[in-house]
Amino acid sequence: MANKTQSQVNLNHHANQMNPNNYQYQARMDNHANQLNPNNKLYQGGKK
Repeated sequence: MANKTQSQVNLNHHANQMNPNNYQYQARMDNHANQLNPNNKLYQGGKK
């Protein structure tokens, strides 16, 4: 279970790096992804 969760977090992080302007993806990020991408302004503006 822990390994699967870690893979999902890493996948989110890499996907955002490859698609930095993908606003649809950024809007769907969870807390783990936001922690890895602290400069995600769309996330910060939409959820706190």
